[in-house]
Amino acid sequence: MVVQDSADTRGTSVGVPLEPFLHQVGGHLSLMQYDAHTVCKPLISREQKFYESLPLAMKRFTPQYKGTITVRLRRDSRGHLSLVAHPLKESQEPFQASPESAAMTIWQSLQQTSSSNGGTYPLHAQLAHSLKKSPAKALLESEFHLGTHVSSLVEGANGNQTESASFNPWGLHCHRAHLTRLCSEYPEHKRHRFLLLENVVSQYKQPCVLDLKMGTRQHGDDASEEKKARHIKKCAQSTSACLGVRICGMQVYQTDKKHFLCKDKYYGRKLSVEGFRQALSQFLHNGRRLRTELLEPILRQLRALLTVIRSQSSYRFYSSSLLIIYDGQESPERTPGGLHPQKAHSGPAKVDIRMIDFAHTTYKGSCNEHTTYEGPDPGYIFGLENLINILQNLQEGK
Repeated sequence: MVVQDSADTRGTSVGVPLEPFLHQVGGHLSLMQYDAHTVCKPLISREQKFYESLPLAMKRFTPQYKGTITVRLRRDSRGHLSLVAHPLKESQEPFQASPESAAMTIWQSLQQTSSSNGGTYPLHAQLAHSLKKSPAKALLESEFHLGTHVSSLVEGANGNQTESASFNPWGLHCHRAHLTRLCSEYPEHKRHRFLLLENVVSQYKQPCVLDLKMGTRQHGDDASEEKKARHIKKCAQSTSACLGVRICGMQVYQTDKKHFLCKDKYYGRKLSVEGFRQALSQFLHNGRRLRTELLEPILRQLRALLTVIRSQSSYRFYSSSLLIIYDGQESPERTPGGLHPQKAHSGPAKVDIRMIDFAHTTYKGSCNEHTTYEGPDPGYIFGLENLINILQNLQEGK
């Protein structure tokens, strides 16, 4: 575990440059890469307390909590902005981002483009403008809105569309929005606290990720009337109301085209029940075939999670997400030219089921609670049961 850092790091010259996390498929807070096995996100005290008091039975279904860190904005000689973390000396060896890394190359290219297109803009205006003006062509087949109807992305530094350069643009959108907010609302040298969490996709070569918003209610108990009404409307107009689950984002590695097919939260909100079923099937399709061997391990873990959630009295996981993860790069014995999937000797296909995003989670004993609930979360259970039924029907060919 990374030891929680001190409150003041003034005078500290060594910092860890944080990379935009290129496999972020949903959410609105920027997720950053701290080292090869660790990501970090802006700290929300309710979420931190949840991780620190996490029930033992839930630990296998959540990212490992690794502590907190201080993060500051840093501007280089060219005016480019980045986030830098300041760990304690006692902490684990920090990851030093390579200038040639995909994330750094992409982000620096975007900032360079914004500078060359208008160096007189305030930096936050350049950041908001940069994705619009990028001259590089798209790497992905995506249906992104990105808030400003931006769909142009960038290639690797050498201009080639390589596997390593394939990425999900949603993380860059969140990173851009976060930096825009930080440099417009706060002094440049203000300290910001981030949570350190396990990078749950670090073991996968081509991580396929499905982000599902769980439950029939998405607003927290502390939501304003305006926010409450907005979330109720989103739920009513999506599969959240009738299924207790909706797609919040996904990326699926396409082996025939060697890049990720990506969908965002706006796509997920528009789906009907039948559209949701088809999207789950698409998530398991690699462009050549349906990965049917993944269904049994996914269902096994979802049923195990359902048992755990049913045993957690007073918890309400409002606005939390569930990630389903598998590797888009198949092992040789699972490829069409190798052994039949059911005859492979490598054992069951590796998949991960992880709960994330607990900023609005409430439970007995959590801070400043005016409402205490009894029994397990009915909305979350409703969503899990429907998800399991749909995947089971898919497994049975229905």
